[in-house]
Amino acid sequence: MEDLQEEEQVRKITCCAPINIAIIKYWGKLCEVENLPLNSSFSVTLNYPDLCTTTTVTTSPSYVKDQVHVNNLWQDINDNPRLKVCFEEIRRLARKQAISENAAAKELMSCSKKIHVQSVNNFPTKAGLASSASGYAALTFALGQLLGVKGDLSGVARRGSGSACRSMCGGFVEWLKSDESKNSIAKQFVDETHWPELRVFILVVSSKQKSVGSTVGMQRTVETSALLKHRIENIVQHRMKALKQAVLERDFCLFAEICMKESNQLHAICMDSFPPLRYLNNVSEKIMNFVHSYNESCGGIRVAYTFDAGPNAFLFTLAPFAEDLANQIYQNFPPSKDCTDNFFKGTEEFSFPNEKIVPDVTDCGLIEYVICTKPGPGPQII
Repeated sequence: MEDLQEEEQVRKITCCAPINIAIIKYWGKLCEVENLPLNSSFSVTLNYPDLCTTTTVTTSPSYVKDQVHVNNLWQDINDNPRLKVCFEEIRRLARKQAISENAAAKELMSCSKKIHVQSVNNFPTKAGLASSASGYAALTFALGQLLGVKGDLSGVARRGSGSACRSMCGGFVEWLKSDESKNSIAKQFVDETHWPELRVFILVVSSKQKSVGSTVGMQRTVETSALLKHRIENIVQHRMKALKQAVLERDFCLFAEICMKESNQLHAICMDSFPPLRYLNNVSEKIMNFVHSYNESCGGIRVAYTFDAGPNAFLFTLAPFAEDLANQIYQNFPPSKDCTDNFFKGTEEFSFPNEKIVPDVTDCGLIEYVICTKPGPGPQII
């Protein structure tokens, strides 16, 4: 009977959280501890089955301490301030909520129960593909669900990883700049159904961990880049206004132009840092040239690129052009012979390139694989 009672007290929740890709970039912090950004940013949340973190949280009377297991590695919470603050903030909110609802002593005690976390990504980690965004969004959402915390938790996710707050919402998302932690939150601008024709191709150039992490890179840029201040004071606000209008009107040409200029400026600022930060590589630059050449051959803008702090490219296009773009990617960046059958991944449904094409062998394998996706919702319980 005692074993049954203890089993009934075991609670488990599993959720998936998506990555997001910033169009108006976040690079530089006003406050390192709170992860407050120097400027507002704007992003697109991507379809979670294609790129996501799956996190399971469990609580049991038998647990004696919190434990976190990420991608087959144990994480020491006490040595990781970002993990620690997520646990502490969710428990604080749970206790505050319980007190306001006049909860019983037993329910108050449940806010402090030890929790075990199992988390895994279905895509490369620390490679410039926003793994920290989906990871901390998944952790925050799952902990909130486990302890029954109501309300917006994007501010908690932000404490773990700044861009994680944007992955707490689906569709098109704005992360608001504020000097106060309580006001620096993410808000959905429009949901994932607003622009159903939008498609995203993620060209994975390298799944290796980048040599300089985003946190260190941002610190270096804030301390040494003269261009960063000019960007914040003179550019971001105007681009934010124009981008919102482009999204509302589904104006792809304007959206694409802002997308590419923002990406270029982010990496110009990184190169303006000292020592310079070079997140793009030669293949990244080939992709940029390919996009501009492709648009020129089409007589207008059909595809746009953006890169975060890594060499991997995010290409935006519209559904009518997706099949042709897929073929062009295959022909210009063909897979190595052993990757031909699994070169394109994702849940998007359109005809993939003709794999009988015999490409120039000297260009094979520059891209590891391509993920085809679209805008999607925020975290989901599964």
